[in-house]
Amino acid sequence: MYRLVRGLLFLLPAETAHRLTFAALRVALAPAPLRALVRRLAAPRDPALRVDALGLSFPTPVGLAAGFDKDAAGFRQLGALGFGFVEIGTVTPRPQPGNPKPRLFRLKKDRALVNRLGFNNRGMEAAAKRLAKTHAGVVVGANVGRNKTTPEDGAIDDYVAAATALAPAADYLVVNVSSPNTPGLRDLQAVERLRPLLEAVRGAVGAKPLLLKIAPDLADEDVDAVADLALDLRLDGIIATNTTISRENLASAPARIEAIGPGGVSGNPLAERSLHILRRLRARVGDRLVLVAAGGIEDATGAWARIEAGATLVQLYTGFVYGGPAAPARIARGLAAEARNRGYARVQDAVGRSTTLQ
Repeated sequence: MYRLVRGLLFLLPAETAHRLTFAALRVALAPAPLRALVRRLAAPRDPALRVDALGLSFPTPVGLAAGFDKDAAGFRQLGALGFGFVEIGTVTPRPQPGNPKPRLFRLKKDRALVNRLGFNNRGMEAAAKRLAKTHAGVVVGANVGRNKTTPEDGAIDDYVAAATALAPAADYLVVNVSSPNTPGLRDLQAVERLRPLLEAVRGAVGAKPLLLKIAPDLADEDVDAVADLALDLRLDGIIATNTTISRENLASAPARIEAIGPGGVSGNPLAERSLHILRRLRARVGDRLVLVAAGGIEDATGAWARIEAGATLVQLYTGFVYGGPAAPARIARGLAAEARNRGYARVQDAVGRSTTLQ
């Protein structure tokens, strides 16, 4: 059924399709009784899927990555579909429109997306107000970034402001220094610049679980340095990874790729590099940090590979776009079945059981 709907949606520009489908979901599942009914029918309730991490209890390890619900407008509805957690954002202190349109594109042959959205969002105050309402059983993370117009020497203030505004209502926070679509943002991943930023955010939010989201384009030695810094600052986890600026090994026509222009690639082309970085992080930090896998996960097989490589939690984005509303529950059930087939009582018991560095 979804293949037919997807075919029709894919006739529309990517951002238009996203806006329409997300609006329809928010309206359709706005009534709490209907959300509860959909949750009972769609969301898996298998004890093998429960994950205890970050001081929180996740009903499943399958979550939605930041970028889909930028303004905390529909996290309850998304949770009803079977996501174990929803990460909202990226949220900046001040509202901003993002980059000029068009800015979101499909690479259908690659089961990928290219985006240069540029942190389009309504700002921290609007997101905090929505997030303060009941989560209705959904674990919600808040991903924060800096405004495009903020000078580099004001970046720390932006992150502290957004994190402080969202911390009271969010279950965990994520510092995003890895989007390729805000000029100069990725420069903040350099350890000498990252340390004071993370120290300031940690000081502002106290014991609230704090994670860092990194790029897949970091050199291996930089991944190691960031991991060491995260341990030194006692962060709670790392999300690996954001989108890539690489255009290697794409099946789509070169002319199509050139016509799209700059932006971050997400989806299947990202899977191999993201898995490599995850394995490297696990080898470096062991179980001292919670590792969250993102990038190219679209089925239970891919999600299981991340679990075995060291991920406690996994996130979908492009896999949700291509796989449809049943994807989070389908993947979660597949993980539970795989765990039982391998003799594990819970999926979480398999975390890091295969950590060969490749």
